[in-house]
Formats: sequence, structure tokens, C-alpha cells
Amino acid sequence: MPMPAAAAARAAAALPKVVLHEHLDGALRIGTLLELLAERGLPPPAPGRARGGEAAMAAWLDANAQAGSLERYLEGFALTVAAMATPPALARVAREAAEDALADGAVLAEFRIAPLLFEPFGIAPEAAVEALLAGLAACPALPSGLIVCALRHLPQGETLRAAQLALRFAGRAAPGPCVVGFDLAGAERGHPCADHAEALALVRRAGLPMTLHAGEADAAERVLEAARHGARRIGHGVRLADALADPVRAHVVDDVCALGLHLEICPSSNVHTGAAASIAAHPVTALWRAGISLSVHTDNPLFSRTSMSGEAGALLRESALTVADLLAMTRHAAAASFLGTAAREAALRRIEAAAAAATAAEPNASARAAAQQQGDSERWR
Repeated sequence: MPMPAAAAARAAAALPKVVLHEHLDGALRIGTLLELLAERGLPPPAPGRARGGEAAMAAWLDANAQAGSLERYLEGFALTVAAMATPPALARVAREAAEDALADGAVLAEFRIAPLLFEPFGIAPEAAVEALLAGLAACPALPSGLIVCALRHLPQGETLRAAQLALRFAGRAAPGPCVVGFDLAGAERGHPCADHAEALALVRRAGLPMTLHAGEADAAERVLEAARHGARRIGHGVRLADALADPVRAHVVDDVCALGLHLEICPSSNVHTGAAASIAAHPVTALWRAGISLSVHTDNPLFSRTSMSGEAGALLRESALTVADLLAMTRHAAAASFLGTAAREAALRRIEAAAAAATAAEPNASARAAAQQQGDSERWR
């Protein structure tokens, strides 16, 4: 049964979080965005309301997010990329994103971005990655890593360059964060990951983990296509709900479960891009009940005006998911993380401690926790 709003907010804030799907160029603080635009001499959008400061920027972001299509939603990146197109700004954005995640209860985090986006501004991709990693390292209390994205609508050669860049920074010996994965992001429909098979094969052969956007704005079958190209995790994957509701295509969901794929679900973002009608109608509950491994994320907290606690609170308030469900999802997220074994195990210990505290505090929680644990065991068989 959905929780009252105040109780949902308290419960969500207390949960430990594992961040797997957050784009750094969609994660700026509004104040930081305005400051960086001013430093670069760039006007904010809706200049007639420029004197409104953060409130006017928030209103513009809200209007853009509510456009109802992935393509329109992605237009916001032109603004943020231009604003953060200096090495100090890149480092600042990465540091602040890590600090914000830590303050929201994150026990480990992976952040992603497409470094080649900054080349037109005179920043070499290597310099962009160095700055981003330095920013993450400036928040040492949060174990974190960087996922390098390529943009699927660009030519294959650009994806290959992004893949080579990711491999140069993967698992580097220096202490601190490194590149931990590779992703294909951007407009999905009409740009299947098969178009970038050479780059994906290079990453796969090198052993760098992949999480590919799939099944967000295109068919459920794109999730299995991503898996065939080496994806261990899937960005979004919400269109699997279509197969879940279609007996003829139910095998797609069965295959996803059999492959052990983990979905990075971003409810608010999915509503804003038109992939779901509302939080209440979002298929995350049905996908979870179907036995799919998944967890909940922000995608672009600036554009969707959300946080990890905000996403959890919305689900507790508007769906049938419980605190026990969200804790189980967080366990799955920690297990699916691309960070090293020590970071994953430390995160799992903190999640278990939180689960034990929640069980002790809630009457009859022991039985529900035992049932959830049994469900987890069956789900991972």
C-alpha cells in the first residue's frame, strides 16, 4: 500500500543508495549552472527572465523536462555542455555530483558522460576525463567511478574513439577513481547498438564492463540486442513492460532474467520523456515482480528536478513498492556495480545494516524481509 507523503519522504531519506545511472552533464546544481554560464559569457535560456535567477532557471528546466519526448529532453544537454566546457568546470561538476550523492546517502556511485562532447570547445577528450576523475577524487568519502559514453547517433568512428579513450583510463594504477565502464547513450530510435558493433567488440574483448541504453524509446527486443553486444547492465529497459504484457513476446523477459541483466530504471526521467505516463503507472513494479534484477536512479537530476531520495520517495508514495523492495533493489545495484570487489562488499554491508535497522524498527518486518530474501535468492538462480 502506498505511503503517506511525509512518511515516504522520511523512509526514502534514510535508505542507503547506490548510484549507477546519472549523467554528469545532467547533474549540475542550478546555482552552479548559472555561475558557469556567467563565467563563459553565455546567456541563460529565457533571457527575459534572467533576473529571476535560480527560480527562472528551474522553471525553464521544468518546462523542458515536461516536453514528453526523449529528443526534446536531450536538448537540455546543449546548455549544460557549453556551460561546463573547461577543465576546472568539469572537475567542479564531478565533485559536486559526488558530494550531492554522498549527502543523499549514497554508499557507492558511478557517474557517466560523453567526453568527446567537449572537443568543439577546445578540450581534448583525455583532458576532459582527467578533470572529471580529479573531481570525483576530491570527494574521497564516496567510492566512485566514471563511465565513458558514446553517442549512438554519431558515426561509428566517433564511438570507436570513445571506446579507445575509455580503455586508456580503465583500471589505471593511480589511486582514486578510474573509468569503470562504457555506454552508448543518446537518441535510441533509429540508432541501434548494432551500428556500433566494432567499438562494442573492442570494449568487450578488453574486458571493460558495458551498460548500454536500450529499451527506453525503442522496442523491448533492443535490450537483448544490447546483451548480445556485451552489455551486463541496461540503461532504462522500460519497454520490457510491453513484452511482459504480450504472451507472444514473454520470452524476451525470460531471456533477460536468464542472462542476469540488471536494469537501471529512472522513473521520473521516463515520465518526462514519455516512456511512462506517470510514476503510479510506471512499469517498475511489474518488472520487479516479474523477477527482473533492477534498481532505481535519477538519470539527470538537474533536468528531472529529482534525487535518489526523490525517486525512492515517489515510488513509496505512488506505487506498491515497499522499503523492503527498495532495499533489495539496492542490494542488486551494489552487486551489479562495476566498481571493485572491496567497494561492492563495503556497500553491501552498509545496505544490510540499514535493512536490519529497518526490520527492527517496523512491526512484522521480519517476515516480510525473510520473504524478500527468499525472493532475491530465487531471482538470482
